[in-house]
Amino acid sequence: MRATTRQATTTLWRPTRPGELELVRELDWRAWPPRLPEQPIFYPVLNEDYAIKIARDWNVRHDGAGFVTRFDVDSDFLRRYPVRQAGGRTILELWVPAGELDEFNAHIVGEIELVHEFH
Repeated sequence: MRATTRQATTTLWRPTRPGELELVRELDWRAWPPRLPEQPIFYPVLNEDYAIKIARDWNVRHDGAGFVTRFDVDSDFLRRYPVRQAGGRTILELWVPAGELDEFNAHIVGEIELVHEFH
């Protein structure tokens, strides 16, 4: 009998605007869409509460709706991106350059899940 090893993953969250969520749906919940020219960085966050705050307090005000998505990424791959503190102690992000998003997407394990919705 062959033993199977389970890949170590890290759970990330993303506050997601309505248009971006539609593109994720079109990609079968398996990848993030390419960044727009004015979006040089893709930033998933390490804390669900922080993602909720952005989706609820920022995206709803600007877009009429905000969503929080959750997804797992290969932990070994993520080591290349230092954790960035974008404010308080729990406001933690990863900054993925737009040009590396395809490679980042290839290391997503499973599907991107919609976990919160705000209007």
